[in-house]
Amino acid sequence: MWGEQDRYLFREGTHARLYEHLGARLDDQGVVHFAVWAPNAQRVSVIGDWNGWNPQADPMARGDDSGVWRASVGIAQPGQRYKYRVEGANGYVIDKADPMALQSELPPDTSSRITRLDYDWQDQGWMRERGRRNALDAPMSVYEVHAGSWRRPDGVPMGWRELARDLADYVRRLGFTHVELMPVTEHPFYGSWGYQTTGYFAPTARYGSPQDFMYFVEHLHQAGIGVILDWVPSHFPTDAHGLQFFDGTHLYEHADPRQGFHPEWNSSIFNYGRGEVASFLISSALFWLDRYHIDALRVDAVASMLYLDYARRDGEWIPNVHGGHENLEAIAFLRRLNEAVYREFPDTQTIAEESTAWPMVSRPTAMGGLGFGMKWNMGWMHDTLSFMQEDPVHRRYHLGKLSFSLVYAFSENFVLPLSHDEVVYGKGSLINKMSGDEWQQFANLRTLLGWMWTHPGKKLLFMGGEFGQRREWTHEGELDWGLTQHAPHAGLQRLVADLNALLRSEPALHELDFSWEGFQWLEAQDAERTLLAFLRRPATKGAPPLLVACNFTPVPRENVLLGVPARGVWRELLNTDAEVYGGSGWGNLGRLESAPLPAHGLLHSIRVTLPPLAVLVLRHESYGHQTQTVPDTRG
Repeated sequence: MWGEQDRYLFREGTHARLYEHLGARLDDQGVVHFAVWAPNAQRVSVIGDWNGWNPQADPMARGDDSGVWRASVGIAQPGQRYKYRVEGANGYVIDKADPMALQSELPPDTSSRITRLDYDWQDQGWMRERGRRNALDAPMSVYEVHAGSWRRPDGVPMGWRELARDLADYVRRLGFTHVELMPVTEHPFYGSWGYQTTGYFAPTARYGSPQDFMYFVEHLHQAGIGVILDWVPSHFPTDAHGLQFFDGTHLYEHADPRQGFHPEWNSSIFNYGRGEVASFLISSALFWLDRYHIDALRVDAVASMLYLDYARRDGEWIPNVHGGHENLEAIAFLRRLNEAVYREFPDTQTIAEESTAWPMVSRPTAMGGLGFGMKWNMGWMHDTLSFMQEDPVHRRYHLGKLSFSLVYAFSENFVLPLSHDEVVYGKGSLINKMSGDEWQQFANLRTLLGWMWTHPGKKLLFMGGEFGQRREWTHEGELDWGLTQHAPHAGLQRLVADLNALLRSEPALHELDFSWEGFQWLEAQDAERTLLAFLRRPATKGAPPLLVACNFTPVPRENVLLGVPARGVWRELLNTDAEVYGGSGWGNLGRLESAPLPAHGLLHSIRVTLPPLAVLVLRHESYGHQTQTVPDTRG
């Protein structure tokens, strides 16, 4: 029941479970209880299929000072459509979709639907251990997916149940640990890819029912795959049926366009300082973790929330009370959001897409941080792609773009993203960003992925990048799956699978992703030969360190001296130039013997042949540590 404590938390901005009280909810007797927040409305009624959309049939009443209007309807049924007729001051009358709707009509229709979220979940095994799967020291390799364009049999998007089976099989075969879905919250414009959200509690009807989406999550969990949801609290569209000017006033958004209108996206910005709005958003976040068993939220466009002058010129924004450009209300909201998530669901994660140098994004709020679990490393992405687009003959002048990432690599808990944003809007696909002829492009992309998978930080790759799709991504089509029948593309796909297997099996590649204790440079300044070499160290006692060496030129580098922390045989675990990946087959015949010659501050060393445009991963053989899932890829 809605009580005084609920009203207090709602106004304070800390109510985390509004979805238990607002919207259209069915009781055990089949009565539908409607409740909507519209404090400035003069009159509200619920209209729908059962009453012929007659605003006189089911008027709503205000029972307290919270601004919530209520009505109970005994004849309304699950599946029926409804809206709220809202009458404001000065003759304002409009029909609004339910902000707390659990299901919506199939766009372009905009009504809400009455529904239950009943589901017999069968993912208890995953839920018991997902804290370990989501831990900061666990392997995390994320496959980013747009649900409507991954695969389209017969030219139409797959439904959630069909997609679940095909996607789970594919992701498991390639060894990714998680799938990240671009926003699946209801959105009227398909071309927004879900980033213009109107239904913060409803999965889009484009791919099926709420239960169909539950099946999707459950099926991936049963396959051992986590599900991350892209979530958008930074702005919302101005569609008439949505949150904009909801009760005849600027209820969810700021009234002043210098605060409430986003000039870059032509959308509205939430008023984070209003407690009820903060409660609405925090409740949305927890709703997906609670009712849909989502394992993590990737929070979109955090930078746009943090800065009052984001995408604005002088005179187009209002400074904060201290005269600065920091959005103090958004900062407080983000901290409350993360505190609520980790308090209620400590086995999940929040991940910030934050593109600036804002400090302590992934540090606890008690330390003055924003409280996220992880943050996308946009600097790594920009610098790495810029470097890989350089002709190898010029890369000697730009090696610092790669090594610079280690200057700040442990200042945050970073995810390394090669996301959808890098393969749209004329930017070209990943393979087409690579320099050189076709062979060099594939070799460069294999090198990029080898560098990414061995670099500290969790990994994220957008669909299609794993097999070198040539075309830019388009939401209206599907991936060019036919390319996987051709050797260079199939070889790249096999490399991604082997990189994921290595990431999972070698503690050195994931346990200390966020600490200097897990990384040691061997060679970071050899610009003339344009190579980098380093050690990755594990936290697990007795687990072996790994040696990683990268050659960013098409010239084989022979007799390269590298220090090693132990004498004996060093075995080649992975060579991105192996013939099975489409490479030239250069290498070290699978193993190297160390010599008692000091190098790089270590007492022993090996002399390595570095293949052209390739990454090598080596491990000390005496550790007796087996990598059963990684095939022999010795050059």
